[in-house]
Amino acid sequence: MIQNTVIDSLMNRRSIRKYKPDAPPDEVVATVVRAGQQAPFAMQLGSVLLSRNSGKNPFKAPLCFTICVDSHRMEKVMARRGWQRAASDLYTILFGMQDAAYMAQNMVTAGESLGLGSCFIGAAPFMAGKIREQYGLPKGVFPLVMLVMGYPGEDPPVRPRYPLSFHLFEDTYPELPDDTVEEAMREMDQGYLEQEYYRRANYMIPLPEGREETFTYDDYGWTEHISRKLGLWGGDPRELLKALSECGFELEARE
Repeated sequence: MIQNTVIDSLMNRRSIRKYKPDAPPDEVVATVVRAGQQAPFAMQLGSVLLSRNSGKNPFKAPLCFTICVDSHRMEKVMARRGWQRAASDLYTILFGMQDAAYMAQNMVTAGESLGLGSCFIGAAPFMAGKIREQYGLPKGVFPLVMLVMGYPGEDPPVRPRYPLSFHLFEDTYPELPDDTVEEAMREMDQGYLEQEYYRRANYMIPLPEGREETFTYDDYGWTEHISRKLGLWGGDPRELLKALSECGFELEARE
């Protein structure tokens, strides 16, 4: 791979879950958010909430940003131009998710360049009611992801990724034969096992009653962990649809 300062920063990025108590100064916070604003966008449908309450923030991080899909602010702009939104909530939230995600990643990269560590909290949509109450959110604002940030209090290794051949498909999507899939799985799992990631965390997703556990921390790797997540959780879309509806986004088709 080509190497330079930016590429090295991206390749060495880790999720940080332990933080020093030192609070980043206002200038650092403003720089991180301003860099987030500078990300590519479709309609600038992303906004950022901030909590500096380290006692309540995940991992006791000095900063907790919540990056939101925000149609409320855009509708305020449209009203000044004499328009009302005709775009469906599904149309709007898909573009808004792109805008918010680009912004969030820019914030991570900016934070890294300033000596900060960070960790995404993907459960924000399932905490939408609590977040709405905490910040007094109006209709049309949906919490997409939380991003905790601060000066790192740990130095974990970089986590493995799938090999590039299992990630980049040029011209056509391949068949993905079993040996290709298994090789990619081995690369992911071996990296996590060598780091003793799940053993150190003492965390293995329990199986439902009637399904025998055949894994130990000697062979429980990332591919089994993520398979259990998608195989056991999130089967009922009504929880997210309810959270979206309470934030003002109706995704079910109307007669």
